[in-house]
Amino acid sequence: MNSKAGGKALNEESLLKHQQHLQKQRDLIAYRMKKLAAKQVAITKKTNEVKEKIRKKYEDMKRVLDDDLRITLTQLDTEHEATEKLVEDRIEECYHLTQELDQEMSDVLAKMKTQELGVMNAEKDKRISEILKLTDPDLIQMDEFKNEQLLSLTINLLLFIRSQVPVTKKLFQSYAADVVLDADTAHPKLIISPPGDSVTYTDTWQDVPEAASRFDTTLNVISKQGFSEGRQYWEVDVSGKTYWELGLTYPSIPRKGREEDSWLGRGKESWCVEYFNGDYTAWHGGVPHELPLLAGKKFNRIGVCCSFPGGLVCFLGADTMTPLHCFCTGTFTDTLHQALCPGHDNEGTNWKSLKICDASRSAPVL
Repeated sequence: MNSKAGGKALNEESLLKHQQHLQKQRDLIAYRMKKLAAKQVAITKKTNEVKEKIRKKYEDMKRVLDDDLRITLTQLDTEHEATEKLVEDRIEECYHLTQELDQEMSDVLAKMKTQELGVMNAEKDKRISEILKLTDPDLIQMDEFKNEQLLSLTINLLLFIRSQVPVTKKLFQSYAADVVLDADTAHPKLIISPPGDSVTYTDTWQDVPEAASRFDTTLNVISKQGFSEGRQYWEVDVSGKTYWELGLTYPSIPRKGREEDSWLGRGKESWCVEYFNGDYTAWHGGVPHELPLLAGKKFNRIGVCCSFPGGLVCFLGADTMTPLHCFCTGTFTDTLHQALCPGHDNEGTNWKSLKICDASRSAPVL
């Protein structure tokens, strides 16, 4: 075999090995795709199972409430029937007496003896007096105290149910995070409260030290501590505001340079919901998601929930746990920080602070 033929055979063998290697890699990826598809089916099945269990529990609760309503109304109906029967008996007694009086008035002309008539009148008067006393409507009473107790217990039950619903409120409260704003990241036109729980816009540039972490082109501030696992929930008081943005961001969000690069949700580093003059918009990666169904609605508190296992960022109107928008991120690639932008003065309508609330003690849903 000459060297040329040997080289060709060696090259073919090398190509064959490379082809076999690629086939193995392809088979490995195909197997992974098969496993992912199976995982997707399992997740869907598990989610549907949980949903069905929860649906059945709500149906059970409805049955319990329906039964309790039936029992309570039956109790009231029973007393009503008894009282109504008593009233009917008294009416019947009066009716019979009126019939007797009608008959007596017909017979009175035939009575000729005054003495006999007087005796009869005295006996009749006595009987009428007794009937009038017996049938006095004020003597017929319902058990008002018991009725008031039933109503009070019903009100207490309603208040208890309202304190538990929606159950997502209780769930998210268990994820409540302590959020402290980092004054070293705040734009110079922002005032951060000493405890780090509120941010206020001012027209005056504050005398603050230069820092690489400080936003200098947009009115942002982020939290001191970040988080990279588990689930976190926090709430912000936005009452009285006409313009704000809030959400979550990686620490890599631009702090300097072009203004748009630093805005929350305009890059892939952050997620936010923006409120401006009655309109809500969710932002991520520079893509706006307008929320027209929420137009004109105002919430006192906005909640933000993040799940690292689920790869979710969810925004809610925390007053009623109304869903605003959810981002399905899949996998977070860095530590997340809470982020706030109180907005400019908006022609004098937006001076109020954004204040971080204790999400574990949120006002009850009514």
